[in-house]
Amino acid sequence: MNKVNSKVTLRFDVDGSGALTEEEKEVIRKRLATSISQDGELILSAQESRSQLANKEAVLQKFDRLLTKAFAKKKVRKASKPSKSAVQNRLQHKKRHSDKKRWRQKI
Repeated sequence: MNKVNSKVTLRFDVDGSGALTEEEKEVIRKRLATSISQDGELILSAQESRSQLANKEAVLQKFDRLLTKAFAKKKVRKASKPSKSAVQNRLQHKKRHSDKKRWRQKI
């Protein structure tokens, strides 16, 4: 049994942060709503390692990943059409398949 408490908890006050703009705070509140408490604190913890220093580094990496993911811009999907040759190949395949079925029918 591990008798040493090496758990590390990171509490980041989103609303009281001077490093973030209001737009950034709103993005964090919206995208990380499940990790934010009623008080407006982002709470993360780590207890995988027996070393408190390793847990501290792990929770800081987790915090960095979360913020990077929250501020990442989503790629805009561009609508595309199939090429003419792809459409032509699809129609030829359908025609061959229907001909094959037609030849199997009884007269």
